[in-house]
Amino acid sequence: MISMPLLKATIKSNYKVLIIFMVVLAFYFSMIVGMFDPDTLDSMNALIESLPKDLISALNFTIVDTSLLGFIAGYFYGFLILLFPLIYSIIVANRTIAKHVDKGSMAYLLSTPNTRVKIAVTQGLFLIGSITLLIAFVTLIGIISSEAMFPGALDISGFLLLNLGTLLLYYAISGIGFIASCFFNDTNQSLAVGGGIPVAFLIIQMLSNVGDQLSNLKYATLLTLFNPTDIINKVSGFGTSFVALFILSVILYSGGIYIFSKKDLPL
Repeated sequence: MISMPLLKATIKSNYKVLIIFMVVLAFYFSMIVGMFDPDTLDSMNALIESLPKDLISALNFTIVDTSLLGFIAGYFYGFLILLFPLIYSIIVANRTIAKHVDKGSMAYLLSTPNTRVKIAVTQGLFLIGSITLLIAFVTLIGIISSEAMFPGALDISGFLLLNLGTLLLYYAISGIGFIASCFFNDTNQSLAVGGGIPVAFLIIQMLSNVGDQLSNLKYATLLTLFNPTDIINKVSGFGTSFVALFILSVILYSGGIYIFSKKDLPL
């Protein structure tokens, strides 16, 4: 139950943003893979440790183990994967519903044979689909660049599992932006909540990494459900985090659709 004309229009207005983030992530991923050298990991660790300790801890730049997957998990999935897709989801989630209401184009959409539910479902599916495409692209780039530079060195099954966790995390994070976009009629308010909460999660996560005194802060952020070290080592409980992220995503997206179908619109 989606509107194909609306879906095509949404893709047209957002595909450039998606491509920009794909290029940025591909650049950083390829650069990090190129830095991997098992023979120089000790010297690289020494270089990292020469930087301010609190900064390194906040950014979670640590080598999980001496494998290529451990290196990637530490230097790409420790912080960078928490930053760029987060920005993308904030931007696009705000554009799904709130922007149309704020700019007045929602009145036109509702004058067509599209119901509110159909519009919200279409926009929600676009957001989910574009995030899936972004993470799938990162996965593909990761495998291609790793195999090109270090044939056979990447634990592909572990890498796929790591990216599944990333995908579920961003389903939940984008769900926060989507429900805010459905709730607020003003884009500034939508961004303040839909973007403010994920950014607050990131800041809290960084603070929780700096010293034992602030470590309990990790329980105040959704990002604690995504632990690259636990995932690649298959530590007991990582599957529960996956299930929790999936359930939360369903609740947030379903809640956004319901809220938009029932609320008063300034049309």
